[in-house]
Amino acid sequence: MGQANDAKNVFISIKGLPVYSSDENDAFELMTDGEYFHTENVSTLSYVESSLTGVDGMLTIFDIEPNRIVLRRGDGLTGDMIFDEEEKHHFLYNTPFGSIMMGIDTHSITKSMGEDGGNLEIRYDIEVDNIAVSQNLFKLNVKSLPQ
Repeated sequence: MGQANDAKNVFISIKGLPVYSSDENDAFELMTDGEYFHTENVSTLSYVESSLTGVDGMLTIFDIEPNRIVLRRGDGLTGDMIFDEEEKHHFLYNTPFGSIMMGIDTHSITKSMGEDGGNLEIRYDIEVDNIAVSQNLFKLNVKSLPQ
């Protein structure tokens, strides 16, 4: 992330839902404070997870690059989740019973990020053994707070 004094305090709204599910319980919404740093080509967003997500205290970082989004969590022991319309990526997902290699097949990335925040939308499939197990829509909104 850039220099600490260049980061802005922001309000973050994150919504995620399976594309073909009518069950509201499958969706999630998280609202939290975080830090945001924007340059001409890359935006970086970070926040600390709450107990609502099941990973209380874990640092989550989004690197929003021109052609892909990289989601990094915690201590780096699990692989980064990389959303890229050009290439399928794999990551290690840890469960209480062991780790699973999963894939992300990104269908679309729509973003409008600027100096004071913006919007990001990602449509993607999660795969296990190259079989799609869920189709997902992820929406993120970042708003600058008074500094």
